[in-house]
Amino acid sequence: MGRSQELLNRACSVIPGGVNSPVRAYKAVGGQPPFIARGKGAVLVDEEGREYLDCVCSWGALAIGHANEQVVAAIEETARAGTTFGAPTAREVVLAEAICDRVPSVEKVRLCSSGTEATMHAIRLARGVTGRDLIVKMDGCYHGAHDALLVGAGSGVATFGIPGSPGIPEPVAAQTLVIPFNDLSSVERVFAEHGDRIAAVILEPIAGNMGCIPPRPGYLEGLRAVTKQSGALLIFDEVMCGFRVARGSAQERYGVMPDLTTMGKIVGGGLPLAAFGGRAEYMDHLAPLGPVYQAGTLSGNPLAVAAALATLEQLTPEVYERFEHIGNRIEQEFLIPAASKGLSYHRVGSMWTLFFRSDRPHNFAEVKEADQQAFGKFFNRALELGVYLPASQFEAVFLSSVMTDKQVDSLIVRLQQALES
Repeated sequence: MGRSQELLNRACSVIPGGVNSPVRAYKAVGGQPPFIARGKGAVLVDEEGREYLDCVCSWGALAIGHANEQVVAAIEETARAGTTFGAPTAREVVLAEAICDRVPSVEKVRLCSSGTEATMHAIRLARGVTGRDLIVKMDGCYHGAHDALLVGAGSGVATFGIPGSPGIPEPVAAQTLVIPFNDLSSVERVFAEHGDRIAAVILEPIAGNMGCIPPRPGYLEGLRAVTKQSGALLIFDEVMCGFRVARGSAQERYGVMPDLTTMGKIVGGGLPLAAFGGRAEYMDHLAPLGPVYQAGTLSGNPLAVAAALATLEQLTPEVYERFEHIGNRIEQEFLIPAASKGLSYHRVGSMWTLFFRSDRPHNFAEVKEADQQAFGKFFNRALELGVYLPASQFEAVFLSSVMTDKQVDSLIVRLQQALES
């Protein structure tokens, strides 16, 4: 019995399913997950000492790779002064200024500890601002594991074939209206019927939890127009694509400004930190200025803030050029040839997904037509060849900027071998 199998056996007796986040269990692809011992740069090493080229990057959080020296040094230095105070610190102000400087629509920001918290608080704020109760979300977009938005979620919920709302009271689920992604006509219909009760529309501007699905041309612009006309807020969930597809996130890349933005993963530099922000007139509804309550003991804790600042400082124009270079090479040398064999793909910068479906999908219903059994075979063969991919057809691949050209060469060869075997 290997070390990973031994650890999984022990974990199953004390942790539900042996994992602390469901997709890690590999139920959708078969086999047993390797337990990771350490990472450096673009490489992971498991408990048996096997190395993998990392195409998950902690589900997108590690834009500049594992154990980045500048990030590690910032955490170590900060920890010596104390890990948490439950009080304001100077670096929180610096980080808030950095976020507002980078994200075009954000005038004020509030820090929290997870993407789930960020979307939960943004929804509450939208309801408080508008005095309305309904939320519109897109089928297959995942916004965290809280009751209001787990309905019609993609990602792990879809991976396990679980209905979106067990454990969620029907009156709560009924406050969330689910419509297809990339379909403006459905947006217009739902607003025609419920417009005066809709507090907000929330979506991933680039979906990452049904695989990587970019918006169709004009889709985000249409959402902006409809919500503005009705008085509903537009919320971009940029937990995944924030700071990855551009310095100012997807809203900069596509030139569409939401009212509120949620951020996570990269913004925390690999530590538990997230944020939500937007126009000052809306953010000022939060306590202590306004009546909408939001709080968190570890919000803006010093270690996470230090990691965040050290990460954002390194996200230079050269890093985004590197993301495009790596992503384009994989597209040209692997994804396009794979598509010629009856598959399809989407790529935005360093995010991409190979779909085991001939026609390129644009919404979750189409993604669900992909051959998950074939994906599982490809995934497991890639793992054997030392490529660490997301363990679900419904997740996007994320790359780090520190992957070298030699590692990219090796990755392309291994992916080709996995597809052909």
